Amino acid sequence: MLRMQQLSKVYRTHLIETHALRGFDIHVREGEFVAVTGPSGSGKTTFLNIAGLLEEFSDGEFWLDGVDTRGLNDNQRSQLRCEKIGFIFQGFNLIPDLNLFDNVDVPLRYRGFSAKDRKQRIEASLERVGLGSRMRHYPAELSGGQQQRVAIARALAGSPRLLLADEPTGNLDSQMARGVMELLEEINAEGTTVLMVTHDPELAARAQRNVHIVDGQVTDLLQETRVSLAAVGVPSAVVE
Repeated sequence: MLRMQQLSKVYRTHLIETHALRGFDIHVREGEFVAVTGPSGSGKTTFLNIAGLLEEFSDGEFWLDGVDTRGLNDNQRSQLRCEKIGFIFQGFNLIPDLNLFDNVDVPLRYRGFSAKDRKQRIEASLERVGLGSRMRHYPAELSGGQQQRVAIARALAGSPRLLLADEPTGNLDSQMARGVMELLEEINAEGTTVLMVTHDPELAARAQRNVHIVDGQVTDLLQETRVSLAAVGVPSAVVE
């Protein structure tokens, strides 16, 4: 579904160069649920922005669902993003003056779906997240967990093959966070690839695989664990 090889991202000003990603390698298979962790400033957000075709990379390769993204123009990137990717943000990014139905409708209008198709998709996605009876309510009338479910419905309405979630539980209490995580697990079980950035180790542990980013590079946590335990005399077979 997603493959990056020796990818780099450099931010340049007239004074300095900042290497956000360097020698970045990752392969996410179709249908996986991958949690991305790492300290602040490690490059997680840059990685997610590039994965979502919101930013260009400086060097290397990035293949998305079999498509080589190098050299794509803005229109091609936008079309690929609309066809393949759904986004869930920490801050929900709902439009306060629109009800739930219209919030979910906004990205569908940009994709040119007919009114009938949009209505079916909106109703089905809101039902999917348990908010079918509240589609004429406004964001301010919902709890934080419900608002995040609307954001998930908005992402699902376009039938994405890849769901990118940036700290989707960061603004929620633990109970609401578990509910959102359970919903993401259900969506993944139905075949959607999920890539989630999180600082929460409990949520990261529930993913099928963890990718840890440090200083703009992917770090093999299992290998680090083997090295650390070997130093104190624990056989590697115990780690396996």
